[in-house]
Amino acid sequence: MKLIDELDLPQDCRYTQDHEWARLDGDKVRVGITDYAQDQLGDIVFLELPKVGDVFKKSDVFGTVESVKAVSELYMPIGGEIIAVNSTLEDSPQLVNERPYEEGWMIDIKPTDSTEMNALLTRQGYLEILRKGAE
Repeated sequence: MKLIDELDLPQDCRYTQDHEWARLDGDKVRVGITDYAQDQLGDIVFLELPKVGDVFKKSDVFGTVESVKAVSELYMPIGGEIIAVNSTLEDSPQLVNERPYEEGWMIDIKPTDSTEMNALLTRQGYLEILRKGAE
């Protein structure tokens, strides 16, 4: 397991307390789980992700991630319509462990209300939550 200071937490992402990340890219938002989440889960072996066209509200469960240790639910960081799903993860779920912010992304969302991004945690805010949890 990584120490908090060893985690990869890009500045250009926003974070949830449930350990998802969200990155604004033009008019879409790309979503995945954080380096912390994948590290805690261990080897990821399966993902259940939504279909393109599905619509969710902020905090809705949009899928599950299964590792050798546990099955965890995935939560929407903001509300919106699923406009892309990373189908590469069907055959290569380990990409979430290897590169959670690059090839390990899970979904792209067309936001219902892009101002919901402002309510998500900055890198610093997310680090503070992780540090408090480690005490």
